Amino acid sequence: MTTMYDVDPQGLISETAEELKKIPEIKAPLWASFAKTGMHKERPPANEDWWYMRTASVLRTVYRFGPVGVSKLRTKYGGKKNRGVKKEHFYKGSGNILRKSLQQLEKAGFVKFVEKGVHKGRIITPKGRSFLDKIATNIHGIRPKQEAQIEIKKEAAETKQEQKAAKKPEDKSQ
Repeated sequence: MTTMYDVDPQGLISETAEELKKIPEIKAPLWASFAKTGMHKERPPANEDWWYMRTASVLRTVYRFGPVGVSKLRTKYGGKKNRGVKKEHFYKGSGNILRKSLQQLEKAGFVKFVEKGVHKGRIITPKGRSFLDKIATNIHGIRPKQEAQIEIKKEAAETKQEQKAAKKPEDKSQ
């Protein structure tokens, strides 16, 4: 069975974002169109659907590294701030965005809070794991078909070239 580790992360996140739009528990807050994703950013995201992309990315991160808390995610989504002449400095990402995203994923049943010894945070549920794995299976199933079609087209082009090359010497001899 195909898992999320078998497919391209960027493709998985974009497909997961499309699927998350269909889930009623996951919606962008009203303030999301004005918010920056961190102190290190100068402007809000240009993509209209950035909330779903970030939520899909958070879901994938919880799958990979769980149990994960907001603090760890803030560090992951942080970056360097351009401070003009002064040296760049690392700043964490927005905690509110990540907190609301995790709460929505928890309400949808994809993640849950757990304490494992010293570590506490959110881990992926079996429902969330199967959700991501189904999307990965769809992506993995599409890609080999596309590659097979490309190979068929290449073979057809090569046979046409061979036929043309075979006809040219015949034309010269006549």
